[in-house]
Amino acid sequence: MLSVYVDLALGLVVSFLLLSLLVSGINEAFVRVLSIRSKFLWAYLRDTLDGADAKTGSWLPARVTDVFRVLPFLRDPRPRHSDQPAPSEPGSLPGPETKAGDSMIKLLYERVREIDHAKRGRTSISNIPPGRFAVAVMELAATDDGDVERFLARLKEIDSPLYGHLKGIWESAQRDLDRFRQGVEIWFDGEMQRLSMLYRRYVKWVVAVLGVGVTLLFSMDGLEYAKTLLRDNAFRASVTAVAEAGPDAYDELKARCTGGDPVPCVTETLSQPALVKMMGQAMVSLSIPAEGEPSVHWNGGLWWDRISTPSHWPGFLLTYVALLFGAPFWWDVFRRITGIKSRS
Repeated sequence: MLSVYVDLALGLVVSFLLLSLLVSGINEAFVRVLSIRSKFLWAYLRDTLDGADAKTGSWLPARVTDVFRVLPFLRDPRPRHSDQPAPSEPGSLPGPETKAGDSMIKLLYERVREIDHAKRGRTSISNIPPGRFAVAVMELAATDDGDVERFLARLKEIDSPLYGHLKGIWESAQRDLDRFRQGVEIWFDGEMQRLSMLYRRYVKWVVAVLGVGVTLLFSMDGLEYAKTLLRDNAFRASVTAVAEAGPDAYDELKARCTGGDPVPCVTETLSQPALVKMMGQAMVSLSIPAEGEPSVHWNGGLWWDRISTPSHWPGFLLTYVALLFGAPFWWDVFRRITGIKSRS
């Protein structure tokens, strides 16, 4: 009896794991195609180094709905890609009367573009190590003969939001250059963690939307799937009973496999596990016959009947909630059930 519940648990976990991996894969493809990670980073850097745009406000929207609307499609905060190495001497800060809206971004990109490669004409940099950022700041300060006080004064003149952060770090470092560099590194690392939290919040909403789409696309009723798993287990038990008891136990299989010899029916049923049956009820399904070429089937009518039937909605809700836990969670559950040990 215990094996029945283990089979049920494994079946549910595997199905949720596969669907969660599909959601994660679609999300990762979406992120890579639209360069979301890189846009997040450079939108933050524009706000921190050059300030909000006078016409359109902050480069990094505070609300998730604005992030969906702005960053993927309407605004690209990334600087233009350059295949030139960083110049030996960094450019100087512009005067307050000639300040450009992206002056600090251009200067920073000059210092870090050695790790860049082109992506549709824009930078592909989606992560700047805190140590590299601190070195870039020190290199920019070197344009004022290494006088950090003068460098901070220039930042204040051009009204860069970076001035307030660096001023506090300079004072905390007691005007020691090495401690100042370390302070910049620690501060930038903390800012990247804060940015990662915002990015994860954005990804959660994307996963939530994709979870609805995948659940409805496959019309995956978790409750119905569990019931199908139990029926398959009972059917296998019946087949085993026939093999052990002989012809006298044939009547039950005949009742299920009406109209012919039960042997082909048993073979066909056991070759279609519960997960395959459930996936076959998606909007589009793929069948691989024993002989011949695979074929794709349009199941629009059956799919819509399942979607529009209220009795399936609790099962859809169960599947959707399960997908929100994510693939790492279900992989961990799968390892615990099967006893697979992770590599240390």
